[in-house]
Amino acid sequence: MPAKLSVNLNAIAMLRNRRDLPWPDVARFGRLALEAGASGLTVHPRPDQRHIRFSDLPVLRALIDDDFPHAEFNIEGYPTEDFLVLCEQTEPEQVTLVPDDPSQATSDHGWDFRKHKAFLTETVARLKSKGMRVSLFADGDGDAEAAAVARQTGADRIELYTGPYGGCFDNPDKAAQEIELLGRTADAAFACGLDVNGGHDLTVANLPALMKRIPGLAEVSIGHGLTADALEYGMAETVRRFRRACGQTV
Repeated sequence: MPAKLSVNLNAIAMLRNRRDLPWPDVARFGRLALEAGASGLTVHPRPDQRHIRFSDLPVLRALIDDDFPHAEFNIEGYPTEDFLVLCEQTEPEQVTLVPDDPSQATSDHGWDFRKHKAFLTETVARLKSKGMRVSLFADGDGDAEAAAVARQTGADRIELYTGPYGGCFDNPDKAAQEIELLGRTADAAFACGLDVNGGHDLTVANLPALMKRIPGLAEVSIGHGLTADALEYGMAETVRRFRRACGQTV
């Protein structure tokens, strides 16, 4: 089955936040994405609100609930108490936990599952008690033991950090090496009962190879590359292009 596409709205929000104005309208672009067949929306509400604002969350929750009830809302972030409360208030279908420092420009590494096993186990249990699916950001380094520890936290999925693969856009040999490591990580996750998502620097050009190596990929969440393409093709056509790259019939 083709991977589902969740459209990350952070870059849209960051552009909006350059001015004290309500455009580009984050919810409007979310609507366009869902109308074009995206399976869900992703946001990362950082403490400084430099892109998605806390006030965006109920608006996007209502958009999905009222007009796209089969779509999913995915909220990602580092599990501070404030973040967990936001999730409990918003009730996303999925929460993706990332090990970011608040000052980071973007997510750039996965969890050390051995070091943070107890913390993640407690956090996963709290979120799942509220009915949310939990995914943990993971390095795609082929570490089978790490995948097993991730499963022991009670998580439902891992999200492969695909940044190193995306960064090989001009180096096919290195890209092949990175995609094999991602594939080995996914194989290990599947073997211990985890589902697998992917995200970071994915594009129309590099998605098909990832899908071929990991045909069981459940979902990809894409923001930067998708937003860049939307400047050229428009949001609706860009979503259709990414859906085709995921193997979906459009």
